[in-house]
Amino acid sequence: LAVLVGIWYAAAAYYDHVRGLAFLVPYPHLVAKAIVAPTMPDGSPSTFGSDLWSALGRTTVVSLVGLGFAIVIGVVWAMAMAQAKWLERSLYPYAVVLQCVPILALVPLIGALFGYEFASRVIVTVMIALFPMVSNTLFGLQSADRGQRELFRLQRASRFAQLVKLQFPAALPSIFVGLRTSAGLSVIGAIVGDQFFQRGNPGLGVLIQVTASR
Repeated sequence: LAVLVGIWYAAAAYYDHVRGLAFLVPYPHLVAKAIVAPTMPDGSPSTFGSDLWSALGRTTVVSLVGLGFAIVIGVVWAMAMAQAKWLERSLYPYAVVLQCVPILALVPLIGALFGYEFASRVIVTVMIALFPMVSNTLFGLQSADRGQRELFRLQRASRFAQLVKLQFPAALPSIFVGLRTSAGLSVIGAIVGDQFFQRGNPGLGVLIQVTASR
């Protein structure tokens, strides 16, 4: 944390003294002062601090809900693909397409179907955070020990038993790797979704745009 704050101060000093653009990267202590100050520099009441915490709370809710859906959908999707090669060949391309399609191109469709408020923001978050869960879970499910798989088949274990008792436990490390990546992407998705769908209660995305336009 100290290193990050030091880098922030260095960048702020560069833009202040070298570039003459101090407003682009303000000093950390000025940002903290703006958050807690009850008044603006001109003496008018300041609502920036309360607006920031409210926006942060709304964005956090969108991020957590989107991450939850991404985890459930990603794990179920990967489990389905792990059952047969033809299912993997049929379903995996859709996950790749979902990862590659620009979100901006789908904004009108998402807005027309689900409105321009909370639901659409969650959908954008899920779309951005989903692929790491699908790919990492599938890799983990397919990495189960071959010898143990053969032993399960010799015991005439059902596909469900193999999935629950062998493949899923073997996939847990990979699932947590995907979860770590998706958790970061869900925050990005929540902010991006907030910038695209600005109706309803605004989050950090709207606050960033409003502050940048001042």
